[in-house]
Amino acid sequence: VIDSSAQVPAVAPLSPAAARLLVPQLGATDRFWTRPDRSERGEAKIGAPIVWDAGPPWELWLEAREEEGGGVRLAASLRRGEERLPASPPPLVLGGSGFLLANDPVNTPVNTPVNNRLAPLADAGSRWLALLEPARTLRVPAAERDELLSHLLAKGHLPRLDLPESLRFEEARPAPRPLLRLLSPAWPRGAPRAELSFLYEGHEVASGSPQRGFYRPEERRFLLRDPEAERWSAARLRELGFRSDPDPFSRLPALQVPANRVPKAVSTLLAEGWSVEAEGKHYRSAGPFRMSVSSGVDWFDLHGEAEFEGRTVPLPEVLAAIRRGQRFVPLNDGSLGMLPEEWIEKFAPIARLGTAEGDHVRFRSVQAVLLDAWLADEPEIAADENFERARRRLHEFSRIAPADPPPGFRGELRPYQQAGLGWLHFLRDFGFGGCLADDMGLGKTVQVLALLESRRELRATNELPPSLVVVPRSLVFNWLSEAARFTPDLRVLDHTGAGRSRESNLFQDYDLVITTYGTLRKDVGLLREMEFEYLILDEAQAIKSASSQTAKAARLLRGRHRLALTGTPVENHLGELWSLLEFLNPGFLGASSAFRAHAGELRAENRGLLARALRPLILRRTKEAVARELPPKTEQTIYCELPSKQRRVYDELRDHYRSTIGRRIGEQGWGRSKILVLEALLRLRQAACHPGLVDPGRRGDPSAKLDLLLPQLREVLDEGHKALVFSQFTSFLALLRAQLDAEGISYLYLDGQTRDRQEKVEAFQSDPGRQLFLISLKAGGLGLNLTAADYVYLLDPWWNPAVEAQAIDRAHRIGQERPVFASRIVARDTVEEKILELQKSKRDLADAVIQADRSLLAGLGREDLELLLS
Repeated sequence: VIDSSAQVPAVAPLSPAAARLLVPQLGATDRFWTRPDRSERGEAKIGAPIVWDAGPPWELWLEAREEEGGGVRLAASLRRGEERLPASPPPLVLGGSGFLLANDPVNTPVNTPVNNRLAPLADAGSRWLALLEPARTLRVPAAERDELLSHLLAKGHLPRLDLPESLRFEEARPAPRPLLRLLSPAWPRGAPRAELSFLYEGHEVASGSPQRGFYRPEERRFLLRDPEAERWSAARLRELGFRSDPDPFSRLPALQVPANRVPKAVSTLLAEGWSVEAEGKHYRSAGPFRMSVSSGVDWFDLHGEAEFEGRTVPLPEVLAAIRRGQRFVPLNDGSLGMLPEEWIEKFAPIARLGTAEGDHVRFRSVQAVLLDAWLADEPEIAADENFERARRRLHEFSRIAPADPPPGFRGELRPYQQAGLGWLHFLRDFGFGGCLADDMGLGKTVQVLALLESRRELRATNELPPSLVVVPRSLVFNWLSEAARFTPDLRVLDHTGAGRSRESNLFQDYDLVITTYGTLRKDVGLLREMEFEYLILDEAQAIKSASSQTAKAARLLRGRHRLALTGTPVENHLGELWSLLEFLNPGFLGASSAFRAHAGELRAENRGLLARALRPLILRRTKEAVARELPPKTEQTIYCELPSKQRRVYDELRDHYRSTIGRRIGEQGWGRSKILVLEALLRLRQAACHPGLVDPGRRGDPSAKLDLLLPQLREVLDEGHKALVFSQFTSFLALLRAQLDAEGISYLYLDGQTRDRQEKVEAFQSDPGRQLFLISLKAGGLGLNLTAADYVYLLDPWWNPAVEAQAIDRAHRIGQERPVFASRIVARDTVEEKILELQKSKRDLADAVIQADRSLLAGLGREDLELLLS
């Protein structure tokens, strides 16, 4: 029932939902009337019937009309297409239910029903219904016209507008730019909070605001918001780890994010065009990076500046921020330039090199190879003629011409050795130190002797100092004999032993001084006083630990040119590469701590960059590639099953360490448990070889490896072959010797305590009756030429396949005429078998920089440990 006496606007006593359901049905009957009322004299009036109007909904319009003086009169009307309801008497609007009741024209006779029409009303702008009454028309001064229009357009549920020409505007839908504000956590140790809003051509609106957009009166444009784009932005934050978590005790923003995700999220969002602020500071996204190179006598200067949305930062400040591990750089207006992830990855290797000087970074001339490799993908870089000339020469490296040996050299160089000699000349011309990293057995010593002979011939007409070569003690005789054979005119001083001279002026009478690493440490005070022409380190892995006394002593030596010889430039990790190159080219890779910290995290593209930079400095050839005349080499892995007694010992030991290590890691963490881990791996390897290595009381127990090896040795020796047997455990070799002695099998033996190494080597090489050589892997992996052997047995494989390859190369090297058969003996279902699995999966890091296999121990992780102890 409708109360016809209600004031406008009036609200029906029905709920909106009920009204929308029932009113159309009631209006379709003839029994829907207004409630009767009484006259002032108390006479009864007749109610009016209500007729349902099933036409389209009526719409509320706001009509703005200009008045004299520039003001605006604002009124309301109800329209439906061309129809328009008169303003008087005002219709009865059933607010909230979506209906209105409009009377037919007046002049109806007294006590006769009034024909009322009930029609739907569009639900938009109901708050403006009061303006339907002419008496309530709103007048706005001229100065507030734009403010009125801005207010009208910004609100939701806007009624239709009827505007004069002077107030009409254009609607635009610009793309919003998301704005993220990062705020401090609500509570100590809490997650950072964030606010999301959007910028529309400079106007900011909070996410979730009902505001429709922004009116720009000077342009007569209304900027509409893009709800779809805003919803996508909110979803993007969720993808990056932001979560909505309202705090019921404060008005802090609901968004929060784990602190460790903030840097990556900010970098990602800036790259996607977002605007980001933190603690009142605005983050700016990166733009172009401009660089140029100029050169001096022995240095190159790299100039550059990065742009961040119109603000520029010089290159040294960008590199300093990357070096500190920061993801942003301060800008001169107080904002922060966000460093893109690709910049950090690309600049990180170079950020730790060079010296900042004002607005540029200075690099040493020897670092030209690094700078060239780093700038190879920067086509826009400007460079002066000196640097371009250096780059051209570096690019011609692959076309270095082979060099013939000098006339005083006795013997012939193979083609790859002539190429190596040409490379050595290339290094001298450029002033680079280099590493000759050929496979064992390819004649590194011979190539260097040819170089030294060419320098000897120049000493007659030039004041050149002698050269110094530092070798392991076991290789002194080899160098002396090789020099006597290939360069007999070379005057060589053996600076070793207790009888060596302590007078440096004696060196001038010689072309080459040979000393050992032990002597170097003792005589470093003497040796550093003199400048040598060439400083040469043979088996240069001796300085792989940069902090060792040997490495420190080597770096104190003074020489015009530096060379390193080694078949394994990197054995365990890339930090060893720093130590080697710091000797060869001081300062080449920056500070040791910085390089070591970054080396393990090199991404594939930066590994490639480092590899390109090192290519001219490290010459690596394999036997398969250059010494095709060598006979074939066959390698195999022979598996043996532990006998029950040995299996029981091994399993008990494995279970003990598995539980002990698990408990230790739980209590002290992985880092503080590694000593126990190494102990466990050592003991398990020993148990896999022989129980007597773990418990001397079990020396008489059976060993699967010895049970497999001895019959094979007897067969090989009976057929007239010669064999090498390597083990890392001298105690295991001792057990093998005991069994050989018991069977009457003769053998030669060599370990780190052996003094007459050369005599034993010559006996094995020349005496047909000396068929078997037992060698500790550490003592016999270097400098031995044992080509009389054609069978090699490795009793206990370990992390570094390159060390095993060195052992095999004692037999498979130049001078070998028979096929070589190498066998690794592995105990099945032990830590040894698991080690082989890890060798296959962990070779890529150093391998991508230097072509050789590396140790796995430095990269051992908890998952690997679980595999080894399984």
